[in-house]
Amino acid sequence: MSQNEWFTTYLEYENLKDMLNVMLYTSQSFMTITPLLYYITYRDKEILFIHTGMVGAIVAHYHILNEKPNKKFVELDKMTGEFNFLNGVGTNPHSIYIPIVRLIKSTLRFPIDALGTV
Repeated sequence: MSQNEWFTTYLEYENLKDMLNVMLYTSQSFMTITPLLYYITYRDKEILFIHTGMVGAIVAHYHILNEKPNKKFVELDKMTGEFNFLNGVGTNPHSIYIPIVRLIKSTLRFPIDALGTV
């Protein structure tokens, strides 16, 4: 186990709404940083994840999707937490627009086996 893996915590969410609420909370912090939303195919699973943390304490929040995302952005309503997938940035002042960044490779090793369970 590498030092990078040793300091990484993985949190799997039951549904995407809960994971996006983490982004909503983070975007409203005093630092007002909105994490990127990453997408990767890992062990034949479609994974959408957020990578947060500082040096020495990395957290990968993730959700396993049923299929590949077919849109390029998530519109996340800051008032209700509701979300939609879009192909571009919208104009709703009550929403944040989060790009879905497609990754080819990553050094993260998500703790899922061949059946997709933890």
